[in-house]
Amino acid sequence: MQKVLYKNLGLIDYKKAWELQERFSNESVQIKIGNRKSPEGSQKETVSRLLFCEHPNVFTLGKSGSFDNLLLDEEGLKTVDATFYKINRGGDITYHGPGQIVGYPILDLDKFFTDIHKYLRFLEEMVIRTLSEFGIESGRYSGYTGVWLDVENPLKARKICAMGVRCSRWITMHGFALNANTDLSYFKNIIPCGIDDKQVTSIEKELGQKVDLNKVKKSLKKHFCELFEAELVDA
Repeated sequence: MQKVLYKNLGLIDYKKAWELQERFSNESVQIKIGNRKSPEGSQKETVSRLLFCEHPNVFTLGKSGSFDNLLLDEEGLKTVDATFYKINRGGDITYHGPGQIVGYPILDLDKFFTDIHKYLRFLEEMVIRTLSEFGIESGRYSGYTGVWLDVENPLKARKICAMGVRCSRWITMHGFALNANTDLSYFKNIIPCGIDDKQVTSIEKELGQKVDLNKVKKSLKKHFCELFEAELVDA
């Protein structure tokens, strides 16, 4: 069982969380670079982490995304009390805000498996299993990352969890954003993930009532441990 340090950051500014991810990721990358030059027996261990948080209203654009998918100018951002960042993860544009569970696994995949596609499928499976515990049937939509509902019906298919990751020397960054009690009206200000013909949804919308975020986090953590054969240790 690989040990993974877990920390719930609570509601945290997006830039602060991004800088924290960068710091932890760079620490592990530097350890791996140093280990290549170190004699056997004196090598250091990298630290894998799982961070959960919520963000104040923010739109983030991945490195392969288009600015055209943000439907607001600078004044518009002020009007909806939101910020915007162009960042170094994969994927296009998405929204983060209160009531959404954002997960940032900063893992050394050399300790798990060196397959980024398998890594993404594991993150999706973690969310799929969690949603099942809340009575929501979900799955994967062919050709897209993330977790979707009504995947067999293109006219009804809607996204409940977005994903975008970065990996350097098998150290991961960024992760997933699960809409739990999210204000979905903010998604009207973007073309989510660059997909203009699909809707987004949340656990609250599907169940018709707010959900206990701590219960959702507990389930996510359980399935993370099962899939990655990991033990979470409070940081």
